Amino acid sequence: MTFGFAPSSAASMSASAGPSAVSANPVARMLEPAEWAAAGIPLLRNPRDIVSGLHSRHRPRPSTAVVAVLDPDERLRASASFTRRPAPADGWVLRNALLAQLRRVIPHDLRRRTPVRTAVLLYCREGDTRWTEEDGAWMWGLRDACTLHGLRCGAYITLTRDGWQVLGEGRGGRRPNAESPPEAFGLAAAPPPQPRTGGVASDVLRRAAAR
Repeated sequence: MTFGFAPSSAASMSASAGPSAVSANPVARMLEPAEWAAAGIPLLRNPRDIVSGLHSRHRPRPSTAVVAVLDPDERLRASASFTRRPAPADGWVLRNALLAQLRRVIPHDLRRRTPVRTAVLLYCREGDTRWTEEDGAWMWGLRDACTLHGLRCGAYITLTRDGWQVLGEGRGGRRPNAESPPEAFGLAAAPPPQPRTGGVASDVLRRAAAR
């Protein structure tokens, strides 16, 4: 199934206007919560696992963005983090920053007819979990960056002192949060424990291997 975006004023401007025309109207380069909720963003099966894994890998602090690419089984294929410079929220600028990170960590999928991999964005910021214009600019930027890199646009997640929140879905939790220590991750992929050496069992194994 292919997930698309409902037409919006921001999308129309991006498609029909050149860079100079678009840059003249930064207010249009954001998505409202209703637009995002109606856009058909694929739901994460295990959002807390994704959030915990990215939090442990990148340890984000306020103003840190973490963009990650997931395969169809929600396995992490690549991720990158960077700190947003203090400036007015502008989806065009944020799109360029996200696209630069994606190009750095993973090849594009523009040759595919439909996207297979999905990009999600975790943004750590001050304030509570309610939507802000800055969130809207990140949504706009994530959508455009995914289109230009041949990816499916995935979830936008905020991380604050109150916890994490998947915007547009109403799912969230208190941990991890912007102030919590990183949790252990990737335990399922850890190598099996080495067999103990010494004793009768070890002697039996050595004799069996020598036959």
